[in-house]
Amino acid sequence: MKIGVLMRLTDVKERIPLAAQMGIHSCQLTCWDESLYTDENAAEILSLLKEYDMEISTFWAGWSGPKAWNFIEGPLTLGLVPSAFRYRRLQELKAGADFAKKLGVRQVATHVGFMPENPHDPQYAGTIDALRELAEHMKKNDQYFLFETGQETPPTLLRSITDIGTGNLGINMDTGNLILYGKANPLDALDVFGQYVMDLHIKDGLYPTDGWKLGNEVAVGEGKADFPRIIARLKELGYDGALTIEREISGDQQIQDILRAKELLEKYI
Repeated sequence: MKIGVLMRLTDVKERIPLAAQMGIHSCQLTCWDESLYTDENAAEILSLLKEYDMEISTFWAGWSGPKAWNFIEGPLTLGLVPSAFRYRRLQELKAGADFAKKLGVRQVATHVGFMPENPHDPQYAGTIDALRELAEHMKKNDQYFLFETGQETPPTLLRSITDIGTGNLGINMDTGNLILYGKANPLDALDVFGQYVMDLHIKDGLYPTDGWKLGNEVAVGEGKADFPRIIARLKELGYDGALTIEREISGDQQIQDILRAKELLEKYI
C-alpha cells in the first residue's frame, strides 16, 4: 500500500512539491472545471509528476451545477441522480475521463449522488443508464469508473455495479463519508463491497445527529473510523492500492493533520 494525498488540479504547482517534501509520492487529482481539461495543463502536470516522482492513482472528476452537501437539497442537486442535470454532467464526466487518459490515469471517480434505495424508482433506472454509457466510454479508454462512497448504502452500491454490468467498475471508498452520511460503518461495508475497492479516501468523521445535516469531519484518528481494523481487512481482501489522505480544511492545520494521518497509516500498514 502506498500513502497518497488528495489535491486539486488548480493547486498542483504548489501541492505536488509540498507532498513530495512530506514524503508522499501518490495523489488523487480532483477537478470541477471542464475548461481546465487542456493539453497544456496535461503537459504541465506530467512534467511535475516526473520531476517530483509522483503518481496519480485516480482522477476525481467533478461536475457543474448546484451542490448542496446535506440530506435535504442533496438528493435534488448532487451527481447524476437528478435528471435535470444528468445529461450535462455525463458529458463533463466523459471529458474528465478523456483528460485523465492524457495523464495516463486508468481510474476515474466521482460522486454519483443519492442513489435510490428502491430499484423501481425512475431516477434509479435513468442513473444506471447514464452510468452504463459513461462506463462504456471509459472502457474504450481502457479505464475504470469508481463510485465514491457515502451517499448510498453499500447494498445499493453493490446492486448498481451489478445492474450496470460493464465489468470496468470499482469503488473509491471514502471511510469518512460512510460515517458522515450515516450510511454504514466503513469496516462493515468492506464485507459488502470490499472486492470492488480500488482506491480510498482516508478520512474520519462523526455520525450525523439530526436529519438535516451531515456529521462532522474530523482529523484521522479522532472519529469513528477504525483504521487499524480497516487496513487489516483490506489486506485480507488483497488490496494493495493507494491510501489517499483527505482532510477537508485548509491552511497550516490541514498540513499538520495530513502529516499526523501519514504517521498513523505507516504504523497500521
